[in-house]
Amino acid sequence: MSIIASVLTLSRRDISALKITDPYSIHRVVFSLFEDVRSEADKVAGMSSGILFADLGGDHESRRILLLSNRPPAAAADGQHGVVISKVLSDEFLTHSTYNFSTIVNPTWESSKTRKLVPVKGRENISAWFCERAPTSWGFSVIPESVYVNNVDVLTFKNKTQQPITLAQAHIQGTLRVTDPEAFRKSFTGGIGRGRAFGCGLLQIVPFVENPFA
Repeated sequence: MSIIASVLTLSRRDISALKITDPYSIHRVVFSLFEDVRSEADKVAGMSSGILFADLGGDHESRRILLLSNRPPAAAADGQHGVVISKVLSDEFLTHSTYNFSTIVNPTWESSKTRKLVPVKGRENISAWFCERAPTSWGFSVIPESVYVNNVDVLTFKNKTQQPITLAQAHIQGTLRVTDPEAFRKSFTGGIGRGRAFGCGLLQIVPFVENPFA
């Protein structure tokens, strides 16, 4: 199955026309670029949409959104607003042992008393949570001294049924080593952690070169 990486670039006029104001509106725009291949039963069963995205931000002139999908997005003409540039990732891309990474995650833990999800608070705790989860859940280990946590936010918005959603986000970057290639591939293509429908979980990775000038 192909892995397709795309960048959606939106001008200030596009952002206004599409009424992009919060994570749900970005979700709406991103998912409008793809045919929905899941049945209602698939959705109830939690089947992956095959779509991940990360808001890369921008300036007062434009905004970029990174997409990763198992099928191509609509062309710019079909999307009506914005420019989409896509490429199919090579089979070799996921065969390296070490990568520099950045990602946006929804750091949470489940309370043993209430069984409710509780956000992890504090940069040190978020870093520890990420480093502990990685080898057991995502197929890679993280070099602890490389980890940097920034832009810790709590976002509040409403979904299409006007139900309020609160989403904790943390931007994390560092260096990882693949420990389980199959699990790592699944993490890359399917995302890590929760909140993936709203821009969390996409691993942005670049193969690590220790000394490119040696």
